[in-house]
Amino acid sequence: MIIFPKAQYPLNRGCVDSIDPEKLRMQQSHPSPSVNLAAYCQQTADLARDASTDLAQLPSPAKNQWLVASAQHLLRHSEKIIVANNCDLDHARNIGLSPATLDRLRLDTHRIQIIADAMLAIARLDDPIGQIIHSSVRPNGLKVEQVRVPLGVIFFIYESRPNVTADAAALCVKSGNAVILRGGKEALHSSRAIVDLLTEQVNACGIPAGAVQLVQTTDREAVGHFLRMSHCIDVAIPRGGRGLVERVCSEARMPVIKHFDGNCHVYVDAHADLEMAERIVINSKTQRMGVCNACESLLVHEQIAPLFLPRIALLLAEQQVEIRGDATVCRWIMNAQSANEDDWSTEYLGPIISIRVVGSPAEAIQHINRFGSHHTDAVVTDSLQVATEFTRQVDSAAVMVNASTRFNDGGELGLGAEIGISTDKLHARGPCGLQALTSYKYLVHGSGHIRQS
Repeated sequence: MIIFPKAQYPLNRGCVDSIDPEKLRMQQSHPSPSVNLAAYCQQTADLARDASTDLAQLPSPAKNQWLVASAQHLLRHSEKIIVANNCDLDHARNIGLSPATLDRLRLDTHRIQIIADAMLAIARLDDPIGQIIHSSVRPNGLKVEQVRVPLGVIFFIYESRPNVTADAAALCVKSGNAVILRGGKEALHSSRAIVDLLTEQVNACGIPAGAVQLVQTTDREAVGHFLRMSHCIDVAIPRGGRGLVERVCSEARMPVIKHFDGNCHVYVDAHADLEMAERIVINSKTQRMGVCNACESLLVHEQIAPLFLPRIALLLAEQQVEIRGDATVCRWIMNAQSANEDDWSTEYLGPIISIRVVGSPAEAIQHINRFGSHHTDAVVTDSLQVATEFTRQVDSAAVMVNASTRFNDGGELGLGAEIGISTDKLHARGPCGLQALTSYKYLVHGSGHIRQS
């Protein structure tokens, strides 16, 4: 049996200051030469497959007990998580990662409390496994039931947001799935600390070993090994940049649920309340700039552009957001930079926004459907006709009316948390909560029925 050792957590904040950054990178990128990477990946997948069989039969109270106990355990040992997170933050600063990436990576007591609250919220949700989606009795007396079942084993590969580690583990266990977590290398210490604490609670709660596993190497070849294991892994879920998602889609031999780019728009209509529009635009863009549901593009109706553009420019300037606009925008906003074609389709994940003036709601919708990523788009309007037209024609996973794009989030929409926000249409779309991590099977009950034709 091949086991990677658990991380050792230093007791001081500057735990990587004395380590050569290049040496640390090499240590994190390659497992011990004595370890066979392919065998390690196979062992991990086999353990998850065995666990998934038991998880599918596990009663709801056992899963909920683990969620509650794990949430409490994380809070009791929050200092351990913060120490590990500081290691990641120090290393991230040493290699020059962006402020937006550092913000996604950072954990503190408040954010750990949010992680724990999400686990408790998931515990309170109805267990989807065994739910009867549809039931009918055929004319011949056969009773047909469509019943929710787990997907099985999920390989989840995601960016450097350590809170996602706990969210994914919680959602997968509650929905009866085993999960193999492969987080970003920048969050390796944080994710290890979280998974160590979560797995410390499995025995007492009757959760099978292997239900939650973290890939203990950042070697990119490990991803390829897992993506070829369709005999053990049922679904791959990539959550990260375009390069990651495209690689997974290209190499995976199992179905993929994609969490793609978040080039999100806010359209301010001619019939908008401008004060409301200001609040929504600023919240959508600046509440957290490095997340997938942040606004990256603003569309403004030409009738209100002379009044609204100078006002929103001042508010964006207060948040140090750079504006890249079309000719009309540059005419009304003196410090705006001229936008090029690429700006309309760019997910900035930072303090830049593209702004375009449009002549009608139809033009705004056309722009969004052409340049957007089908993630989250919002309209601000007092017109029911415009709102209806926008919601019917914008082809995105979530469409907001008079609300911030930041609400496209599993917790905000009542799902407890999400494993990602899918821009697919099959099999799941939008925030992927418990139900998105299930499939179904048909149960057919007869009384000696035989088919006659």
